[in-house]
Amino acid sequence: MNAIRSKTPYGASTTSLSRTPPGVAADSAGPAGPGGQPPDEILPIRSGEQIVRLRRFLREKAEALGLSQIDQTKVVTAASELARNTLIYGGGGDVHFYTLQRNGRVGLRLDFVDNGPGIPDIPKALTDGFTSGKGLGLGLGGAKRLCDEFDIRSAPGEGTHISVTKWKPF
Repeated sequence: MNAIRSKTPYGASTTSLSRTPPGVAADSAGPAGPGGQPPDEILPIRSGEQIVRLRRFLREKAEALGLSQIDQTKVVTAASELARNTLIYGGGGDVHFYTLQRNGRVGLRLDFVDNGPGIPDIPKALTDGFTSGKGLGLGLGGAKRLCDEFDIRSAPGEGTHISVTKWKPF
């Protein structure tokens, strides 16, 4: 599988593509979660109604963790885009939700997992304006920019696994 990781202002400016905040170890966990942590919740993505439920669920969880309204909106927007991609391009799948606590910080992580056709060219798929469907081509790149950590693993015929994390600032 191909893997792409990318930076946010939380990480050092290097050629590394990890979006991990300083002092926080990067995860390479699959659907089992970071460090083998079981998910707090697993939500199916099989219809538009389930995407609406995911948005509500996530807004409540982000608020309960103390994320600002802006950060709540960012993570809900990213999740909505990724859930739509999971449904439309992956034929449906699941979202694994995790509450994280590391180095005095709290955050939430979402793993979007599908068994669809996979993404043959991840860098191209992350380019703004690229779409394999009828959308505007802003979903993957936009989701990446809205979250603190972003990881995508996919290959043709192997499905797609996208993990995003949003941390509450200190």
